[in-house]
Amino acid sequence: MNEPLLELRDVVKHYPRPRAALFGPRPAPVRAVDGVSFTLSKGEALGLVGESGSGKSTLARLIVGLERATSGSIRIDGREIATLDAAGWRPLRRRVQMVFQGPHSSLDPRQTAGAIVAEPLAIHRLFPRRERRRRALELLDAVGLAPAQAGAYPHELSGGQRQRVGIARALALAPDLLVCDEPVSALDVSIRSQILNLLHDLQQRRGLAYLFIAHDLAVVRALCSRVAVMQAGKIVEISSRDELFSRPQHATTRSMLASAARSDALASRP
Repeated sequence: MNEPLLELRDVVKHYPRPRAALFGPRPAPVRAVDGVSFTLSKGEALGLVGESGSGKSTLARLIVGLERATSGSIRIDGREIATLDAAGWRPLRRRVQMVFQGPHSSLDPRQTAGAIVAEPLAIHRLFPRRERRRRALELLDAVGLAPAQAGAYPHELSGGQRQRVGIARALALAPDLLVCDEPVSALDVSIRSQILNLLHDLQQRRGLAYLFIAHDLAVVRALCSRVAVMQAGKIVEISSRDELFSRPQHATTRSMLASAARSDALASRP
């Protein structure tokens, strides 16, 4: 059997709480991630769903090295990354990238779209400057943006266009894994569908693996072949997409499906 691209074993992230008084007892820590285990294969799209505060975004930050786990193991192609410092992470940045939720706040307002996409190539000292510009244009084209938009600043672009720039930037280093942290939740419904179609197309063409984080079950149903449900820092259910939607096992999953059904019913009313 092939080794998984990403493997988590008993991953924990606890945040200490301050004491209420100088000599008082220390409160119990915040258990943001509390013993999470799963695997993700090359080219697979795994959805991670849960209500706000369930630990999804914290887990994403652990996987891309923005935070360090309290304990547990995170492996990429069998290599342990949970204990790496910034220097140790540097070569792995080319393999694991993140698409953030807020396309406006995650882009440098002082840079053009072309410069934003080319920046990872400059940081990793890949290619001469002229080649970086050419590759940035190719990446913008790959996500459906015109060459003229390479010179636009983030505030001159729509929300959907800004998210396309963020995706192009994440693709610049040709990663194997994209961690997408609610990448369409801030977008209008019509634009959301366009971005999901783009992500699906990119996965097919480039063989990308996705960890796709969302609170909207309809979003992961459109993109992911497996779904994990998170509650209070733990994975409470993980199964194939069809199995989860037709035969949910956990009360949290059933509650989320019922809530989604009510929302759909309200949206369909005249």
